[in-house]
Amino acid sequence: MRAGWARLPRGEGPWPWLAAGSVALSLLMFSGLVLLLAVRGLGHFWPAPLSLVALEDGRLLAGQAVREERRADGAGRERLYLTANRDLDGAIWTWVDLEEIAAESRPRDLVVLERTRWGSFQGRLLALEEERGRVEGEAAWQALEARLDELQALRRERERLRDQVVVPLVRRLERETSEALVAELGAANARIRELQARMGGTRLLLESADGRQLEQPLEQVLRAWRPNAMSTPQKLAAWGQGVWRFLSEGPRAANTAGGVWPAIFGTVLMVLLMSVVVTPFGVLAGIYLNEVAHQGRFTRLVRIAVRNLAGVPSIVYGVFGLGVFVYGIGGTLDEWFFADRLPSPTFGTGGLLWASLTLALLTLPVVIVATEEGLARVPDHQREGALALGATRVEMLTRVVLPMTTPAMLTGVILAIARAAGEVAPLMLVGVAKLAPQVPVDGEFPFLHLEQKFMHLGYHIYDVAFHGGDVEAALPLVYATALLLVLVILVLNLTAIFLRHHLRARHGVLPRR
Repeated sequence: MRAGWARLPRGEGPWPWLAAGSVALSLLMFSGLVLLLAVRGLGHFWPAPLSLVALEDGRLLAGQAVREERRADGAGRERLYLTANRDLDGAIWTWVDLEEIAAESRPRDLVVLERTRWGSFQGRLLALEEERGRVEGEAAWQALEARLDELQALRRERERLRDQVVVPLVRRLERETSEALVAELGAANARIRELQARMGGTRLLLESADGRQLEQPLEQVLRAWRPNAMSTPQKLAAWGQGVWRFLSEGPRAANTAGGVWPAIFGTVLMVLLMSVVVTPFGVLAGIYLNEVAHQGRFTRLVRIAVRNLAGVPSIVYGVFGLGVFVYGIGGTLDEWFFADRLPSPTFGTGGLLWASLTLALLTLPVVIVATEEGLARVPDHQREGALALGATRVEMLTRVVLPMTTPAMLTGVILAIARAAGEVAPLMLVGVAKLAPQVPVDGEFPFLHLEQKFMHLGYHIYDVAFHGGDVEAALPLVYATALLLVLVILVLNLTAIFLRHHLRARHGVLPRR
């Protein structure tokens, strides 16, 4: 061991090795976290095989095997199956003792239906009934696939009319009354009712594994697949479609199904607005403290206060934002400009603007400290040389010092983004919503509606994990959303890091060692 340390440069000792080991351990832990989230989250969208289980007592059940555990008494093992069919059984999970299983198979005719009510159904498709007649057997499955494609097109048309026609017309009618607008709204609603009528009229005759039959309106079925009859390429295509729906659709069924697109949009938009607000204020405050203010006792006290603010719990900032931004400034704006809408608040309630300002205040000390450190690293001879060549103090700051400090400023912004994107506690007080399927951007003036509530990935994780009725069913969505939040923060940080590297190379600033 001593011979190994002797080969190190004098004065360094074991510390470089310990530092490198710490970095390697941190990277390993982060990689393990991302791998866990990816496996548990993305695996949720893979069409898992469906097993038909025959028990010793003659019962039959169809379900997806989830995991095995040792029994509480330690006398054997039991397996958890996702059996779905909440409308028939009242529950979707079944524990089965492995010793009670008489036979297990995977018939190709077992079907899974994703429904808007009662969750999924697992069993067999007996027939499809519509006005043109009744179809049974394999022809019923082919007719179901074709009819689902038609329903999907009708649903897209209905959602387009609601989002792009009905909602803007309702907002315009809130501001003005016009017979033309009323007539246009009536025509749009009539078209929606026509689409709804075309979606109805078809029913499915289903059968559970134990022989119970069920009639299912087809308009409540979103998707259908036969996992045991799918090839690997078909499963891979279905997995990709599932991931895309998770990224592009809005939530449904109390956030336990559907996608997270509104939460992605709300998170990114809030972080961008926060960055736009915090960057100029943080940079200007750092410049004043380091370059303009007299370096005396008062300035040192201000620096200490700024650094202490970085350690204040985030919920305190949420309370401050609720009292000052929401009730104080927002309530005043409502009294001045939106008195006709009171007592219904416009800005006097939580929204995107107040959440962005609260997080900007939360991350302001980080940007100030990073800017000050960047300014302190600029050599004094750079300032003296600029002043000696006849530049004014303002020109010296704007053309010499600040370009060299820009990478450090962006470092502060990167740290601010990393902290703000994952904060949840203050958002619960100043604007985040459990369900806000409409994003706060549309084609109506002023296009960006800062007063609206929004969804956030961090709060979505909290809500699904702790406020859902079925924790076991929510876990895959929690893992998938957590992975998405990590990737969103990573993309935002990499964008800022790339910009910092570009500016550092452009202005010839040496990286800090």
